[in-house]
Amino acid sequence: MYNYDPCDQLAWNAAKYDMLSNYYKYSDPQKHIYYYQRHLECMQRWIMMQERGENSGMMGMNSEAKVRVLHASPDAPAVDIYVNGQKVLEGVTYKQQSEYLSVPAGQYRIDIYPAGETNQPVLSQNVSVEAGNMYTVAAAGRLNNLRLIAVADNDSISSGNAKVRFWHLSPNAPNVDIAVQGGDVLFRNVPFGKATRYLTLPPTTANLEVRVAGTNQTALTIPNVTLSPNQAYTAVAVGLAGGDPPLEAIFLQP
Repeated sequence: MYNYDPCDQLAWNAAKYDMLSNYYKYSDPQKHIYYYQRHLECMQRWIMMQERGENSGMMGMNSEAKVRVLHASPDAPAVDIYVNGQKVLEGVTYKQQSEYLSVPAGQYRIDIYPAGETNQPVLSQNVSVEAGNMYTVAAAGRLNNLRLIAVADNDSISSGNAKVRFWHLSPNAPNVDIAVQGGDVLFRNVPFGKATRYLTLPPTTANLEVRVAGTNQTALTIPNVTLSPNQAYTAVAVGLAGGDPPLEAIFLQP
């Protein structure tokens, strides 16, 4: 994890994207719009962090992070989750996500046990979180190769738009492309465990395809995906390609 202050980094990124937006304003309109949207996203998130800090009397500094857990292991049982030796969640089943938990920034030991058991964890792993950030921590992979994969979430959205990203958590699926059915590829060559960057889009409803990377071979069709204005989404591929439980997509917000 990085050591810099998240508020300062957001301000730096906002300034950087503003300069890039101006640089491409006349030579490349698409890049101009892209970097201007990134600038707005950083500014909105920076303002939100400032307001949270002012309300708590911390002058823009938020000492806590928000963390939620996703059970994405297709062959693991329901589990209980312990943080630094204290049980915080119990009976979490496959595809279930928790609510966000507010925790102080720092490093935590996560122990995962079969539900109702405390003898031997199926996984023990350390996870670090930074102040002011939101995270989803997925228990992913098959039971015999289970691991925690953490990604940073972001619910800041430019007004009137939607944004979406893709997270590959199917342990036996190859690298994949995500495309609009009959249209453009949105995300390319995504490997297991990887979450893409958010892509800002106008509100829409579309059929999406998960394809074997670099081919037109469709592994999964995701029909009628609706992206509403002012909402952020994470499309997560879970399950087993050609196996049971089957490959499917679930949607988280953000």
